[in-house]
Amino acid sequence: MDVQVSDSELNLLKIIWANGGTAFYAHIMAELSKAGCAWQKNTVITLLSRLADKEMVKIRKIGRKNEYIAVVSEQDYQKAQARTLLNKLYDGSAKGLVSTLIQGDMISVEEYEELKQFWEKEEGSG
Repeated sequence: MDVQVSDSELNLLKIIWANGGTAFYAHIMAELSKAGCAWQKNTVITLLSRLADKEMVKIRKIGRKNEYIAVVSEQDYQKAQARTLLNKLYDGSAKGLVSTLIQGDMISVEEYEELKQFWEKEEGSG
């Protein structure tokens, strides 16, 4: 999956994912409002249509309402984006990314230790 979405489209996907992978337009608008985002109806509908065109969501008509269903899970999207980032900036080297995170003080010692424990656990179960 090499689909790129805009930040605005990603905001809508996050709302859908947080709601179990499916959401009605009214729920999306309510969540945007809670977050202080005052997008107009046409803007949201356009963004949702773009997500459908990119096959990131399916639109199911239920009566006069549209239900938006995530086609791609949040985890799968994150994995694909991480892979794109690795390939684009680090020639596929996770070591390069981790080195940058450590050198740039973007990862704490605690997070590093948690990752190390996670890795060791994965190695032991594989």
